[in-house]
Amino acid sequence: MATVTAAPAPERAAGVQTPKEPRGSGIGRGGPLTYVVAWLLVGVCLAPIAYIVIGGFRTNAQITADPSGLPDPWQVENYVSVLTSSLFWQQLGNSLVAGLLTTLGVVVLGLMASYVIARYSFAGRGALYALFAAGLMFPMTVAITPLYIMIRSLGLMNSVGGLVLPQIAFALPTTVIILVPFLRAIPREIEEAASIDGASRLGFFFRMVVPLSLPGVITVGILAFVASWNSYMLPLFILNDETSYTLPLGVQAFASQYSVDTARVLAFTSLSMIPALVFFSLFERRIVGGLSGAVKG
Repeated sequence: MATVTAAPAPERAAGVQTPKEPRGSGIGRGGPLTYVVAWLLVGVCLAPIAYIVIGGFRTNAQITADPSGLPDPWQVENYVSVLTSSLFWQQLGNSLVAGLLTTLGVVVLGLMASYVIARYSFAGRGALYALFAAGLMFPMTVAITPLYIMIRSLGLMNSVGGLVLPQIAFALPTTVIILVPFLRAIPREIEEAASIDGASRLGFFFRMVVPLSLPGVITVGILAFVASWNSYMLPLFILNDETSYTLPLGVQAFASQYSVDTARVLAFTSLSMIPALVFFSLFERRIVGGLSGAVKG
């Protein structure tokens, strides 16, 4: 009976290395540790938010007896009293109007300025782009006193315009820095083809540039809206009427008025931050995609 022998393994050529499995593939050394550290960081970030939300379902007596305990029993009166307050909804509307107007102004002005810097050659283009980049180094707190004087001289105190215009100005540097790489990445051949087909510069801008740069536009719009929603320093100087307050100022005023009612303050605070958290969570992928596209561009 004939025996079958296995063929000898081929010898490895000199200087040729066998491919190794990537360290990040599968569950390698440090893989579970990475997830554990990530979940710990997530827990550290979410713990204060969970404490505020759950604290709104407790009574002041429960908080005094056990500050870190769970509600026993759960109370909804604090949230009901806040939701039935007309002042809360008015301040929510003020924040929403200011955020939407700021987002609209940032997107429109930022897209037009970025298009000129990215697509046209003119004297001082580099200096103009450097000026926008330098704007990232000056926070609003540095210029709050000149802003207050300027807005007061313009007669925009305690108004939406006095709040929105500075927010647009301070959001434009980030917008230009993000959008310019998107617009530069649009091939010149597309613009030449559109010109041959009879499209004007404005037609090319609205028909081609805006759709192609949509990921970056969505990213800067979301960042502008969230920054406007969370703004506190500027409304503190501009707004002096409780009915015109935005939600961050409303939380501060509510906490001062009901300083002894801790549970109700926690309920008001949690309801004020939930819209921004939900909005940011829904569009998180858009933000990451837009920023990665800007880096690639």
